[in-house]
Amino acid sequence: MCGIAGFVGKGDRQVLENMIGVISYRGPDDRGVFLRGNIGFAHARLSIIDLSPAGHQPMASVDGDTVIIFNGEIYNFKELRDELVKTGKYTFKSKSDTEVIICLYQEYGEKAIAKLDGMFAFALYDFKNSKLVLARDRMGKKPLYWCLMDGTLIFGSELKALMRHPSFRKELDLQSLSRYLLYEYVPTPYSIFKNVYKLEAGNYLVFDNKAVVKRKYWLPKPEIFSGDINEAEKHLDELLYDAVKKRLLAADVPVGVFLSGGIDSSTVAYYSQKNNSQKLKTFSIGFEEESFDESKYAEKVAQFLGTDHHSQTISGKDTLELIPQIAELMDEPLADASILPTYLLSKYTRQYVTVALGGDGGDELLAGYPTFQAEKLAAIYGAMPKPIRDYFIKPLLSLLPASENNFSWGFKLRQFSENFHDDKNRRHQIWRGSFSPENQSDLLSREILNHINGFDTLGDVDLIAEDLTGLDSDQKLLQVYQKTYLLDDILVKADRASMYNSLEVRAPFMDTAVVEFVNNLPYNFKYRGLTGKYILKQFMVDKLPPGIAKRAKRGFGIPLARWLKNELRGLCRELLSEERIKREGLFNAKYVSGLMDDHFSGKKDNRKLLWTLMVFQMWQDNFNNNK
Repeated sequence: MCGIAGFVGKGDRQVLENMIGVISYRGPDDRGVFLRGNIGFAHARLSIIDLSPAGHQPMASVDGDTVIIFNGEIYNFKELRDELVKTGKYTFKSKSDTEVIICLYQEYGEKAIAKLDGMFAFALYDFKNSKLVLARDRMGKKPLYWCLMDGTLIFGSELKALMRHPSFRKELDLQSLSRYLLYEYVPTPYSIFKNVYKLEAGNYLVFDNKAVVKRKYWLPKPEIFSGDINEAEKHLDELLYDAVKKRLLAADVPVGVFLSGGIDSSTVAYYSQKNNSQKLKTFSIGFEEESFDESKYAEKVAQFLGTDHHSQTISGKDTLELIPQIAELMDEPLADASILPTYLLSKYTRQYVTVALGGDGGDELLAGYPTFQAEKLAAIYGAMPKPIRDYFIKPLLSLLPASENNFSWGFKLRQFSENFHDDKNRRHQIWRGSFSPENQSDLLSREILNHINGFDTLGDVDLIAEDLTGLDSDQKLLQVYQKTYLLDDILVKADRASMYNSLEVRAPFMDTAVVEFVNNLPYNFKYRGLTGKYILKQFMVDKLPPGIAKRAKRGFGIPLARWLKNELRGLCRELLSEERIKREGLFNAKYVSGLMDDHFSGKKDNRKLLWTLMVFQMWQDNFNNNK
């Protein structure tokens, strides 16, 4: 895992040093820059495969026609290298996957990208054809930002690297602000700044010094599995075993597993230990607050599987002290508060290993979130006359006491009723997010509303859904989750929290073969009755301790509702003060004050809304005003 940055156009060596320096935590083991004419590449290396100097980047081909900087891991690089050796055209100086990509490109051109199995973001310059190629893996596990300003194409692993280029212009994109307020993140391909983009997953970009062209190299074909569930279980078992195995083998450094005690991480731990002759290292963190603590389940799984388990209990003080540090490092606002414990888990794990396997992706592939249970109720609720919903059901639910517990029933019921939408894909986004389009009419200042007049914040979801042809509405919903919440929340959180600690995280559930197979399973294999992850729970029930496989999902949360009333009240008041809100002119100060008053008094649970606003304000302090 590494950090990459560069440009085609204006710039010099010092610009490259500045760009890579600001993300040096992504690769503390080595650093390099390449400058030829108007082509500048920079790389910060976290050594995982081939720890020798032969793996140094930027890396050039033998003839000097091709240069590359690469972030990620290619799991089939040995097979690809053998294929290239058989042609008799290529010899290899290193044992790295980076060199394989160069030779593969020289052999196949842009078609080489589709041959890569792994998680990656890379930049390659083809001097023979005078073109830059940027590529991102199929699920978007590794980040890649780009922009074209003053005739210069600038790119990097994180937005802050682009901001170090003198041609970069910072201008808040008000439509992206609206998107952030809804989703709690800025969805791909947009960024928080105007004319700055994230490269889409499964795509590559070509720049020939004149124009930018993007091409899709992967789109799963809908081919519904025709076998029974027993056949499906057997094949999924084989695929998960292989997915974990190749992620354990593709490393010349120690590897461990994040273990929360939930079904996804426990499944990864099971297959990891099965692939190990020695005790596997597993890692978890616990919380002092009971409704947020899952450490006892992680201990139970670790003992059952016989892993070498390491656990650390985190206090509120530990997490609270982390907030300014995380806010300073985040280059785009991300209102997922679980980035705080994820960061602490990564920091703790890095003391023992350089690579960790995690369970990310299971929920989005297999309908694991409570919103899928809510979807089952949506048909009944939607069939009710609107007056009954508005004048009877909603007022009744508003009387439920505001709970500080993690995802309390009251919180979920209110989120369901207050954010109901007739379109399935749209309502799921609103359920998971913060400020619905209707809420934003109250939140945003009159001036901002006039600026974005007519903008449909949820239009991006419609475009994604329309692109997913040949799927029924349930299957389509899952893939919308994969292209939204998974891509721009879960994966961003995992990448930033781990890379800030120079730790690489790998996700077996997002193996290409696993994703393609699970996406093509009938929906009732994944969700049945009111049970998500049905197939996984069925065949893992005997492989894990009693009660683990079918335990209700809790999530990796923090006691944010309580902290906002107590420890974070002062910070909340400071960031959202009436004076500041009026001065900045983005939000309605009276509405924001009302959100705080209702939460502090216990009248409403406004944790998501307040935290979303606080994160944006902290982001502004660090990356908009002062950098």
